[in-house]
Amino acid sequence: MSSDVMIRELRKIEEFQQVHRLFDTIWRPDPRNPPITVELLVGFAHTGNYVVGAFEGDTLVGASVGFLASGGALHSHVTGAAVTGRGVGYALKSHQRAWCLERGLERITWTFDPLVRRNAHFNLVKLGAMPEEYLEDFYGVMSDAINVGDSSDRLLAVWRITEERRPIEETEFFPALSEDADGWPDEEMAAQDQMLVATPSDVEWLRRHDPEVARAWRRAVRDVLGGAMEAGGRVVGFTGRGEYMVILN
Repeated sequence: MSSDVMIRELRKIEEFQQVHRLFDTIWRPDPRNPPITVELLVGFAHTGNYVVGAFEGDTLVGASVGFLASGGALHSHVTGAAVTGRGVGYALKSHQRAWCLERGLERITWTFDPLVRRNAHFNLVKLGAMPEEYLEDFYGVMSDAINVGDSSDRLLAVWRITEERRPIEETEFFPALSEDADGWPDEEMAAQDQMLVATPSDVEWLRRHDPEVARAWRRAVRDVLGGAMEAGGRVVGFTGRGEYMVILN
């Protein structure tokens, strides 16, 4: 974790404008489709929701925005960091957890793209959140630089912050979807009660350089992982090779 990061709740219009500019730099969206507007940031902060910034000195290097949800939860709508590999994202999530515990909240939820392997590892392995719902094309068409040209399928991550999750052993899990030698998804025909569902090594690179393969991965993960979860399957872990561990019964 970056020891120089200071995280605090934001209250001023100038700070909300900084967050908007930071998110614009990260996602480079169509101006008509920003991750969040300054007006919503003002409204969320004013009504007691979660709007924080991570600072290195006077420089904003990350931010997170969430709103209170039903069932004693905070829904983390958008979190972004200007730098990677410095622990800013983990620092933001740790602050979010402490903020929720102080208010008696027991769960934090958010959505993430099931194809982005590093995010899946961060959410499932580092934090211990688990996906509890597959959401097909959840946001509709997205016109930012990261998601353009792809369907917006998402997993709903649920972080039960008052519970301790024990790691699941990888034994007895069998491939249902793997990556072949050329980087394409390869579906296995045999159904198993404990499945491994692979992810591409770098789907963001594929979207830019080989969109046909990226689209094939989207269809395959939707069919295999989404189908398993719709049938009652539970995601219980994520392997070091980039596979979701799913139990069907």
